[in-house]
Amino acid sequence: MRILVTNDDGIHAPGLDACARIAAALSDDVWVVAPETDQSGVAHSLSLNDPLRLRKVAAQRYAVKGTPTDCVIMAVRHVLIDNPPDLILSGVNRGQNIAEDVSYSGTVAGAIEGTILGIPSIALSQAFGPQTRDNPSYQTAETHGPDVIRTLLGEGIPAGVLINVNFPDRTPDQVAGIAVTAQGRRDQKLMRIDPRKDGRGNDYFWIAFERRSADTVPGSDLRALDEGRISVTPLRVEQTDEPMMTRLAQVFEAR
Repeated sequence: MRILVTNDDGIHAPGLDACARIAAALSDDVWVVAPETDQSGVAHSLSLNDPLRLRKVAAQRYAVKGTPTDCVIMAVRHVLIDNPPDLILSGVNRGQNIAEDVSYSGTVAGAIEGTILGIPSIALSQAFGPQTRDNPSYQTAETHGPDVIRTLLGEGIPAGVLINVNFPDRTPDQVAGIAVTAQGRRDQKLMRIDPRKDGRGNDYFWIAFERRSADTVPGSDLRALDEGRISVTPLRVEQTDEPMMTRLAQVFEAR
């Protein structure tokens, strides 16, 4: 089995090395193609107006001056064009990718692009908390990741579906199990703009989030991490809302 590893934190991110080790536990044919620099939050973006630069870092390891989506396309359509990967692992992201994070995440986008290209794809993220923010440990992901992936592959990932896996901010032995979850939803009132002044007195701004506890919905990815469980969430690339499509078809047919 040939595995492609990518991420959005960049070619030098510790989580990328953790993901490569997870892949190595599953196969001896592992390739890494990741962004040259941190691309967190770029979502499923393409570099359409800038050329892509490909740099060989080491054997079977490349950096691309572009987004995670660019990296997957570069790997599948150029680096590995004669023998495409059988599986794409995107991560291990520094921080969780749950709820609305999915819309912004370059890590999830790497798995989305792999799915679009017809390759089974899994996004992997490691949550951290106030005490572990500055030095998150990927040991939990490395310990539990291979078995989670083997189970997913054994069951089979349908075409058009990617899997979003999030590991809780706990040591490997403290993980409370695995939960198959739905994508959650946060209280959007937590998002705010943080205004500041630079050294010359000019305004600049950060998008910020208030850090306070909030209720989470049972069965959601948010609740799973709160309970110290690994969250496994199947996501579809197809975004059509079929109930609304049916309603609108009836409305427009009646005109």
